[in-house]
Amino acid sequence: MKITKDSVVSIDYRLHLGDGEAVDESDPGEPLVYLQGHDEIVPGLEKALEGKARGDTLKVTVTPDEGYGDYDPEGIEEVPKTEFPEGLEMVAGGVLSATDPDGDEVDFIIKEVKADTVMVDFNHPLAGKTLHFEVTVRDVREATKEELEHGHAHSPHDDHEH
Repeated sequence: MKITKDSVVSIDYRLHLGDGEAVDESDPGEPLVYLQGHDEIVPGLEKALEGKARGDTLKVTVTPDEGYGDYDPEGIEEVPKTEFPEGLEMVAGGVLSATDPDGDEVDFIIKEVKADTVMVDFNHPLAGKTLHFEVTVRDVREATKEELEHGHAHSPHDDHEH
């Protein structure tokens, strides 16, 4: 079976930024499982996997516009310390999560901790970077009706209700 929209795909992957040093990778024996065509992985990688089949290996270079987007200098904000929970340890380089006005989880990076404020960066850590993926397709199957209704792949261990 070839990878097409609504396929559940399992891949082993390794990601580096051109220097060969992995910045992310799947754990051995635990492939990434996603639903093709549902924006679960970066668009450039999803496009490269379209039409591939179990056992295929590929190297994919993804530019920022097909990855995590360009770095946006406006994504940096100075936030009063009073906006953070009391006693929260804040260290430059740390990653925290917040809930945006729409109720979605948003990760951000602490850039600098000042006396009364904290400089935070809402850009994805890989924004503006060219991504180099090495991928092996481990499995491709048709999505179940439930997976299509939920808009994401379910692992064999999922028993949640959405």
